[in-house]
Amino acid sequence: MHQKNSKRLKKATKTRIKLRQLAMPSLSVHKTNQHIYAQIFSGDGETTLVSASTKEKGLIKDGESGCNIKAAQAVGKAIAEKAQKAGIETVGFDRSGYQYHGKVKALAEAAREAGLKF
Repeated sequence: MHQKNSKRLKKATKTRIKLRQLAMPSLSVHKTNQHIYAQIFSGDGETTLVSASTKEKGLIKDGESGCNIKAAQAVGKAIAEKAQKAGIETVGFDRSGYQYHGKVKALAEAAREAGLKF
């Protein structure tokens, strides 16, 4: 495993431990070179309550990149709408060790604008 990735995962583990101590649902973000994924886990971190990603049909247009700021905003809006339908209003934000800028920031701000609180 590369050193950069192992440092990121170490940060992510610390965050996840803290979120489980708070026993509140958490919004987790994962990104690859092709796609962006977001999931809301239960307070114990074992059950996925809702999820959204750029792999879903209709979220991004054919031929567009699945991993850019525009795509991240679409995923943020989609996850917030699904969460509200499931009765989830407040979550903890788990950025999975990624820096809070660019795509991660765009996803978080879009989710906040769509009504999710964290």
